[in-house]
Amino acid sequence: MTNKSLIIALLALASVAPAYAQDKIKVKTKTKKSRSAPAQAAAPAPAVETDWSVKYADLVSADRLRAHLSVLASDEYEGRETGMKGQHMAAEYVAEQFKKAGLTGPVSDAAAPYLQRFNLEQVSWAEGANLKVGNTTYKWLVDFYGLGDSPFTQATTVKPVFLGYGIEQDGYSDYAGQDVKGKDVLIALGEPTSTDGKSLLSADGSPTKWGTDYRGKAQLATQKGARSVFFVDLNPNSNFSKQTARLAPYISRPSTVMVTEQQPSRAAAFFVSPAVALQLLGTTDAKMKDYLAKINTTKKPVASTFKVKPMQIQAARTRTPLPTENALGFIEGSDKKEDIIVISAHHDHLGIQNGVVFNGADDDGSGTSAIITMAEAFAKAKAEGHGSRRSLLFLSVTGEEKGLFGSEYYSKNPVFPMAQTMVDLNVDMIGRTDVEHEGKADYVYVIGSDKLASQLKVVQEEQNAKYTQLDLDYRFDDPADPNRFYYRSDHYNFAVNKVPVSFFFNGVHADYHKETDEISKIEFPKMEKRAKLVFHLAWELANREERIVVDSNKP
Repeated sequence: MTNKSLIIALLALASVAPAYAQDKIKVKTKTKKSRSAPAQAAAPAPAVETDWSVKYADLVSADRLRAHLSVLASDEYEGRETGMKGQHMAAEYVAEQFKKAGLTGPVSDAAAPYLQRFNLEQVSWAEGANLKVGNTTYKWLVDFYGLGDSPFTQATTVKPVFLGYGIEQDGYSDYAGQDVKGKDVLIALGEPTSTDGKSLLSADGSPTKWGTDYRGKAQLATQKGARSVFFVDLNPNSNFSKQTARLAPYISRPSTVMVTEQQPSRAAAFFVSPAVALQLLGTTDAKMKDYLAKINTTKKPVASTFKVKPMQIQAARTRTPLPTENALGFIEGSDKKEDIIVISAHHDHLGIQNGVVFNGADDDGSGTSAIITMAEAFAKAKAEGHGSRRSLLFLSVTGEEKGLFGSEYYSKNPVFPMAQTMVDLNVDMIGRTDVEHEGKADYVYVIGSDKLASQLKVVQEEQNAKYTQLDLDYRFDDPADPNRFYYRSDHYNFAVNKVPVSFFFNGVHADYHKETDEISKIEFPKMEKRAKLVFHLAWELANREERIVVDSNKP
């Protein structure tokens, strides 16, 4: 039967017996289904990869931060002054938290593997300090005074090199053609200015770092190898006698210095009255004004024709050993464990002054609490099988308030070579809000992140955009910033060793270095968010394929 004949027959049958035809169609349909291939199950959706950084960052919580800070910033810790009872207690507390969390102690001291112990010296000015030029004898705390250390324990004859303003930057150098290594220098405070008082060394006339803080000049002199710097303020509006009287109680207090076997770690700094400086230079006030006016007119250093006289100085210091310690906790990485990421803060503060405890809740109880909490989170991640590829060193240093001494000691005596240290993330004051950001979005100042490694800033911004969405404020990266914060916390001792750094900071507030810096004023939600940014950044740096490299050298 042809196909056409079969169709006609079926249609005819359907018209006579519709029910029968319908039954046949049903059967055919059923039969067709029974012979077809089984239906395929829908393919499962691809598994979403877990972001472990989020899971463990959640452990960096306000509650944990508060728990640690309530201990460190308590009156029991007596303000944590370097080398004193409270600072030792703080170091022990940090070390104990590292141990509890499961970190290892990397120090080669079986009795205290979490503590890097060393000695500072507590020094005081001895009686009998004096300075003589020709037949004129000048008095201590009347005509001259010193800050920091002194190389003049015995009466010493000094003939200082006069360096004008003692400045060195692009297009202006008072050190050009001068070799001051091992010598003593005389430097005028301030900087070249126009007749209306504006700086001639900045593009907009605003004061530069040279005109606002003697420490930059002292640091430069140290880098040039000078033994000491004698500063003089030649501004006619200044009053040396009044300033000295105001500083006398501070100068007379014992201070802390590094113990050095060969030479001091920084040039000694002395301040002399204009009368002393003019006699040393064998000139008059009028001639000195003419000399400075010539610098202001030419906007260039001017070689002086002053005939420098020798002077005799004796300014001895009594010395007492001051034991102190850093606290360290280590988490070894996996396939890239030779690379070390340091996360640092300082646990010291100002101690007790006039019977009042300076608890330093923000400075830097906040940073110390943050690195402990981050250490706990990273340690838990490793214990649960999600450890980092690179190694992590949590470093709580001493002596920051005295002169960055703990980080300086570590940088000169590193437990892990500086060449293996990929980056330092430094956390110093992250619990408050400064005046600039009151009523504004959550923020944090980040300082130094692209001065040595351009990629560090890029990674930092990526992590912030992904996780914390803070306003990252970079204003203090300006090399002309008069605050000089880049030089004032512990990351700097890594930076001078060419280790890239990021410094996280909430800025100065009304309670900075006051007895009112208390835990009751800490803003824990903001502190948590800032700590989490550092955690996410550390996580990414510890697990990314490429090592952050030094590729820039910004001032």
